[in-house]
Amino acid sequence: MRKNISLIGVPSDIGAGDRGATMGPEALRVAGISNMLTKLGLTVKDTGNLFGPKKPEGTAIGGYRHLRENVIWCKNIQEAVFSEISEGNLPVMLGGDHAMSIGSIAAVARYCASVSKNLCVIWIDAHSDFNTCDTSPSGNIHGMPVAVAAGYGPQELLSLGHAVPMVEAANIYQIGIRSVDAAEKQLVVNAGVVTYDMRCIDEIGMREAMIQILADVAAKDAYIHVSFDVDSLDPTIAPGVGTTIPGGLTYREAQLCMEMIHDSGRMISLDLMEINPALDFQNSTAKLAIELTASLFGRQIFPPHSHNRKK
Repeated sequence: MRKNISLIGVPSDIGAGDRGATMGPEALRVAGISNMLTKLGLTVKDTGNLFGPKKPEGTAIGGYRHLRENVIWCKNIQEAVFSEISEGNLPVMLGGDHAMSIGSIAAVARYCASVSKNLCVIWIDAHSDFNTCDTSPSGNIHGMPVAVAAGYGPQELLSLGHAVPMVEAANIYQIGIRSVDAAEKQLVVNAGVVTYDMRCIDEIGMREAMIQILADVAAKDAYIHVSFDVDSLDPTIAPGVGTTIPGGLTYREAQLCMEMIHDSGRMISLDLMEINPALDFQNSTAKLAIELTASLFGRQIFPPHSHNRKK
């Protein structure tokens, strides 16, 4: 895993229904993300915040809300993330709503293509985010980034990638899913996205799920982009999100997921998304996100399988 970390703030709620995700990057900074990464022996550069259009009023046009503004934001993100990853850094996008991941995935997919490497995306979320203008009840683009990455969506967003699709659907692994629109569900199945919903996690456990995912990624000899939406967590531990869905990942399930991704040594980029301090309690959700990020970057009690125990 790369040791030089670049934090990229993306204060945007342009793709969301609710306001507030614009404050997510600062919440993560206040909670101490830079200091935590530094303590793990990493070199951290905070590049500051990107800029883009403010969120206008208005309803969906042609099935998309604020399409032009989303395109501008994602183009800016794509350029910033590609620059950092090309310099050998590991970019961490501090979000911001999840539509912004269209920009980060476009950048990482472009980079992987330039070095002839496969890319897999691990999408940790309560939602599949695979809507299109034909299936979305709201037209909010934060419900569409996985579809766009897999080649479904408006040309304005698809053209941000180096190719269509940016990532093959079979190289997208979703964890923690528990809220999917009916028509969206059929798209996910037809596209071939690999989905570990909460029932699956309940039945086989997080360890087995991650063993299966990471074995598949290793067989493809791929790099990993992690896109972590904090609403994947149960709202009893992560209340500061725009769309709380009961029955989410526990702290231990999420921590194990992160630790096993780290152990793979394949992660080259990360999104931390959808933290909404306006809906939070004493910044607890940002603090929890940082705790889990620490696991993703190697903080462990003992090395795996060391079996160190007091007698």
